[in-house]
Amino acid sequence: MTSTITPYEDGPLIVRGDFELRTPDGTPIAPGRATIALCRCGKSAIKPFCDGTHKVINFRAGADRDTPKPR
Repeated sequence: MTSTITPYEDGPLIVRGDFELRTPDGTPIAPGRATIALCRCGKSAIKPFCDGTHKVINFRAGADRDTPKPR
């Protein structure tokens, strides 16, 4: 499988390519397409997918990493 995950500034994670989504218990989630937007703000009504709520709540993702870069 090859895929890319691109964090959009103050928005969702865009996932493109060949990927598989699963719930925490391992149940597959059908994405319905080859490119999806995953919620980062935690307020989407259609989690794990983004519904644009981040714009309404003025979500800010921040620019700095919380953890050191891997070696």
